[in-house]
Amino acid sequence: MTMLADLPAVTECSVEGCSYNDHSHCHAAAVTIAGSNGDAQCATFIPLSTKGGLDKVVTHVGACQRADCVHNSSLECTAPAVRIGAGADAADCLTYDAR
Repeated sequence: MTMLADLPAVTECSVEGCSYNDHSHCHAAAVTIAGSNGDAQCATFIPLSTKGGLDKVVTHVGACQRADCVHNSSLECTAPAVRIGAGADAADCLTYDAR
């Protein structure tokens, strides 16, 4: 079983307009990476004006649906840390690396 502390942290989020983003820090307890082949979209992105998340949190990658990423092992991210920012979508995993 993987413990929360073993999951990679989200070290940066440069996505503007996300309810969980506060000064380049994600305040969701965990994010899910989804998307399609060649794209790793942050599925936790919520474009609302209402702020969400926890006051003090180190966000982790809770699930990764990108089986084509070199960091994916059994739907778990094995990267040391991830960065979220604008890519093909408003919020993408910038650490994504296709096999």
